[in-house]
Amino acid sequence: MTNSTLSNKDKAIALITSIETGDTAPVAFINPDKYIQHNLAVADGLQGFGEVLQALPEGSARARVQRAFTDGDYVVLHTEYNFFGPKSGFDVFRFEDGQIVEHWDNLQELAAPNPSGRTMVDGTTQVTDLDKTQANKEMVSDFVNVILMEGDMSRIGEYVDPEESAYLQHNPMVADGLAGLGVALQALADKGMPMVYTAVHKVLGQGNMVLAISEGQFLGQHVSFYDLFRVADGKVVEHWDTIEVIPPESEWKNSNGKFGY
Repeated sequence: MTNSTLSNKDKAIALITSIETGDTAPVAFINPDKYIQHNLAVADGLQGFGEVLQALPEGSARARVQRAFTDGDYVVLHTEYNFFGPKSGFDVFRFEDGQIVEHWDNLQELAAPNPSGRTMVDGTTQVTDLDKTQANKEMVSDFVNVILMEGDMSRIGEYVDPEESAYLQHNPMVADGLAGLGVALQALADKGMPMVYTAVHKVLGQGNMVLAISEGQFLGQHVSFYDLFRVADGKVVEHWDTIEVIPPESEWKNSNGKFGY
């Protein structure tokens, strides 16, 4: 297929996959005159992208996209990486006129399977229920605001079925079900380091897959939360996430900030 016949999602997947394959053609999907970078360890523009690739030890890179969906001009990818070490990562690309002009990501080191035996990247991959996109995005927005930001656990049943098997968890420290979530949150609170969400910057979704991009505190550090939810019948039924520490501004290689949506 030519560039003109590839979808934005196909272009984003090709670009990420090229990190492993070494194919240079997908770099053409990036606008050479406008590439705004929100990975704070990477400089703006094509030059910054190239510098990162050149710094990788030869043959070390791995980039295998597990999930992909589109929301307007945005493409969201969930990828299993080996990129200076094994990681789970979310990438968000914004397109203008068929070219990538902006990029955000959130990376976390891959951990061992969680108490329910699930990894950070396995599970459902298929995007379905396209007619429910807006309703699902609104429900997840409410869930993040009411449960994660306001902490009103009395309303959790509105968003998650109480049956253990109805909520599949991929966070490496948390077991399936509401009980597993409760145990993990209580353990953090007992240590005096509760997980705190202070702002929701963007909610992107297509069909049953909805990504919430938030900011807050975790283990006493300023972090970015990327939470991917699978929704079925109006309830959250599966969850993947990455949590990344936001470095002090003195260490940033660009001035765009981690969010900037």
